[in-house]
Amino acid sequence: MQTITKKELIDRIAETCNHKRVVVKRIIQTFLDEIIDELGRGNRLEFRDFGVFESKVRAARTAQNPKTLERVAVPSKRTVKFKVGRLMKDRLVAASGESPSPLSGVAARKPSSGNDGSRA
Repeated sequence: MQTITKKELIDRIAETCNHKRVVVKRIIQTFLDEIIDELGRGNRLEFRDFGVFESKVRAARTAQNPKTLERVAVPSKRTVKFKVGRLMKDRLVAASGESPSPLSGVAARKPSSGNDGSRA
């Protein structure tokens, strides 16, 4: 697995769109800053087919130090949850060589009992 940096993405986008690197960098940084600001306000960000970012509160819990076996109180904290969108999920499945789930992209349907008032 290769690590792609923000700089590399900026260079690719600047080349693809024929814009100056400085302009693309400013746009991407502004976009990322807006995401951080919105999540900081507790808002949910939804990008169709890409995914959803949500701010969640993790409940306080008691953990255990594995070395000393001492109990440790872990306070609650806010964190970010990301749910993968349809397009990204499909791309990841295709890249991994797995066969897609039989229900991927299709809403599960309740079997018809035949008495829903419709005619065949």
